[in-house]
Parts: sequence; C-alpha cells; structure tokens
Amino acid sequence: MTNKTTMYWEKDADQTALNGKTVAVVGYGSQGRAHAMNLRDSGVDVVVALRKGGKTWTQAENDGFSPKTPEEAAKVADVVCLLCPDMAQAKVYAEAVAPNLKPGSTLMFAHGFNVHYKQIQPDAKTDVVMIAPKGPGALVRRQYEEGRGVPCLVAVFQDATGNAFKTALAYAHAIGGTRAGVIETTFAEETETDLFGEQAVLCGGATELVAAGFQTLVDAGYKPEVAYFECLHELKLIVDLIYEGGFARMHEFVSETAKFGDLTRGPRIVDEHVRAKMKEVLTEIQDGTFAREWIDENKGPRTRYNELLKKDLEQPIEAVGKRMRDNMSWLQESQNAPAKNAQTQTAVEKFAAIKPAPKPAQGQSEHAGGCCGGSATEAKEEAEREPATTASGRFAREIW
Repeated sequence: MTNKTTMYWEKDADQTALNGKTVAVVGYGSQGRAHAMNLRDSGVDVVVALRKGGKTWTQAENDGFSPKTPEEAAKVADVVCLLCPDMAQAKVYAEAVAPNLKPGSTLMFAHGFNVHYKQIQPDAKTDVVMIAPKGPGALVRRQYEEGRGVPCLVAVFQDATGNAFKTALAYAHAIGGTRAGVIETTFAEETETDLFGEQAVLCGGATELVAAGFQTLVDAGYKPEVAYFECLHELKLIVDLIYEGGFARMHEFVSETAKFGDLTRGPRIVDEHVRAKMKEVLTEIQDGTFAREWIDENKGPRTRYNELLKKDLEQPIEAVGKRMRDNMSWLQESQNAPAKNAQTQTAVEKFAAIKPAPKPAQGQSEHAGGCCGGSATEAKEEAEREPATTASGRFAREIW
C-alpha cells in the first residue's frame, strides 16, 4: 500500500465515458436518492432499482423516476451501482443482479465491505469500482444543486474492460465529486479505514468517552445536568471548530486554561494502553474478525446486537439528555424546520457550507473564560456581530 495521494478534478474526468450508457442505482436511501438525482441532472440515463411496492418506490416516483425491480434494471444497465444497505447487498447481487448483468458491465459500490470481505465476488468479465462520497446523501445533493460538490474516493477492484477507472471517474464527476476533488484509494484501504474510524473514534470511541466522562462526574457527586453540559452538549462546539479548521482552529477559540488542560491531561486519557487497544481493533478489521462477527450476527435475529443497542440507549446520560434537550428551543426549531429536498439535515450538514468565523484579534482569545465560552455577555456580543454565520457564532447565540 502506498502513502502517495493522487487527486482528480473536473479537468481529469472524461465526461463522455457515460454517454449512451444506462446507470441503474439500486436503493433509494440517503445516498441512492442523491446519486440518482445528480446523475439525472448531469444528463445521465438513470434507472432506479427498488423492491416493488416499498415506501421508496413511491418516493422515487414522486421524484420523477419510473422505478424497476433490480432484476429488470440489471438487464438494461451498463453500470449497476449497489447502494442498498451493506447486509442486503450480497443477496440482491446474487439473486437479482448477477444473473442479469451484461458482460462488460460495471458494478459500482460506495463502500468496499462486501467486495473486500468476499461476500460479493463478481465474474471476471465485470468491471468492479467504487465511488464513495465523504458526506451523507443530503449533503451530496445539496452541494451539487449549489454548484459545488462533496469530495469522493475512487477505487478499482477489477478492470475487465480497460475502462473501469474512466467510468468510475465519470460517475464521480456526474454526482459532483470532481468539483471538490476525488482521491484514489483501494477497496481494502477504504473499507478498513472506514470501519476503524467508526469503531475507534467517531461512534464507538466518542460515545464511550462521553459516557465515561459523564459517569465520572456523577459518581463524584456532581449534578447530572451539569455533567451533561460539560461532557456532551459542549462537544458540538469543539467538533465544529475542528471540522472548520483542525486542531489549530479549536485552539484559537478555547481559553488558555482549556488548552493547557488539553495538552497536559489529554495524553493521560488516550495513553499507550488505549493506543494498543486501537491497534487490536484495527487488526480485527484487517484480518476479517470483525466482518465475520457482523456477518454471522446478521444470519440470525441479531440478538446480541439488539441487546447491546438497548443497553447503550438505557444509559443515564440518555435520560438526562432528553430532559435537557426538551428545554432547548433552538433544537426544536431546527428539528421542525422543513429541510431542503425533503431530506433531514444533520447538524454537521447545516454547518458544512457555512463560512469560517473571523479570527480573533492578535493576542486575543475568542472566549476568555471556560472551555467553550467566556461570559454570557461576551458570547452574546459575538453572536450579535456574526449572527448565525458560523458554527461557533450560531452555538454562542443559541446556548446563551
């Protein structure tokens, strides 16, 4: 595996590679809907493939498509993009796609799990590629409509025709990816890094850290509501700042006290023991242990999965959080507001295209006291200067 990064842009894509071809998008969830609509708006002949009579069948019709079953779509398609859920893909491929796929067709994925772990093994006459937008479907669609795009990953697993990469890059271009840059990768790299990020940092790591911090404060006698604010609620501001400009951006906005605590205490929390556990998790991803465990779980009623999920949602922080959020009017307004394209917008999506906040004046910290804000007066004044134009400005306006 090479560490060299190659990126592709609009000028690199051969837009004619999809001319005269029919693309079947199998699945009409967040990504499927965005891909299908962007492809259509780029002039590509698109067929949406769905289970007849399902809820998304009606939604696709309302969006102007004439859906077909996966079997019907595969017969007419030159490119079949499997965007149904990971654990459904192998069955859909084996029963509907593979028997009807034309020789020389392209099989496309947005995640490499099933190919990398050999749940789907296409024949040697089929191109196998991946285009993976690094953002949820609603963002992929909205950025496209606004003349921008979401960065994508591109990978070729099998090049039967000699044109696999050209087809994949044309597809990325048609959904808007080349406007923001397309990074070349492999199915193995995308799958393993994606799973590791979810398990060790974004989902598993983050939620366990939040829950452990909350419980540490509560066990020490602090009010659960205060612990909730300090360990969960204010996390959003930190994540938004890092999202906007990395660790440097966060350091511009937090107090000197918070920075010193970060630099001296953070490494004691994520220490060599934690790093060793991260390597164990990565090894289980690389050698297929996790994949086998998850695949086996899905062969039955997912008893263990459901038990673990139930336990996770019954943690005290969940009950406290619900109570606290019920009193946050701005969250209710956000959840009740109509979203563009009838898609629910997440907090990250809402702030994805927001312009960065202005830097604080030389020698000044954005917030003088506390980790996530100075006095209420300072935060209010900042919000009035930059009303709802930045993630941090919006947060200050809302929380105060």
